[in-house]
Amino acid sequence: MRDNVGDAVGDTLRSILLFLPKAVAFVAILVAGWLVAKAVLKLVDRLLERVGFDRAVERGGIRRALARSRYDASDIVAKLAYYGVLLLTLYLAFGIWGPNPISDLIAGVIAWLPRAFVAIIIVVVAAAIAGAVKDIISGALGGLSYGRLLATIASAFILGLGIIAALNQIGVATAVTTPVLIAVLATVGGILVVGVGGGLIRPMQKRWESWLSRAELESRSIAEHARAYSATRRDSTPRTADPAPAD
Repeated sequence: MRDNVGDAVGDTLRSILLFLPKAVAFVAILVAGWLVAKAVLKLVDRLLERVGFDRAVERGGIRRALARSRYDASDIVAKLAYYGVLLLTLYLAFGIWGPNPISDLIAGVIAWLPRAFVAIIIVVVAAAIAGAVKDIISGALGGLSYGRLLATIASAFILGLGIIAALNQIGVATAVTTPVLIAVLATVGGILVVGVGGGLIRPMQKRWESWLSRAELESRSIAEHARAYSATRRDSTPRTADPAPAD
């Protein structure tokens, strides 16, 4: 009886001695990982602000989406990096206890994070391109009745393609986004081939002639607007007074 009790006490002490180093290492990894994550958060946020990441986002329509949020675009990316480091820390910490379902779950999330980061970059680049295209079209056709509408349509089209590509990148509704993206690109390509190359055959030839005539008139109007603007700028420029003649 005493031998059994002694063996039980010895097994308990042995288990405690084996558990304590792992517990200490678990806590140490968590504390070190949390400190590293805080440093990465500040570093990424400052780096993105220096390279003008927020300005690139504000050129597109994402600025309106983040208007009511407490975070700007650089803060969101920095938070993503922060939580990525925390997840990696948890993965390493739970790995001390050997194979377990929590480590497998965390590993899956960590593998998905780079795809989410690439998706954010795709949306930001698409928004920047959409904003630039909108500014160019608005500046070129600002004096026309349909200039602003055409600029808005082109900007929304480019931003929509970027969002679809981003959703496809992170694997959200790929059964829907991939066919939509292919269909849109195929439609644009078909319109360019048939419309520009073939003029939509005979029914569109007369329309092409009327459009060309209208484009010629519109180009003259644009040139007149440009000349008037240049003349206004010259008239509004202050002229320096001539120096007084020396005695």
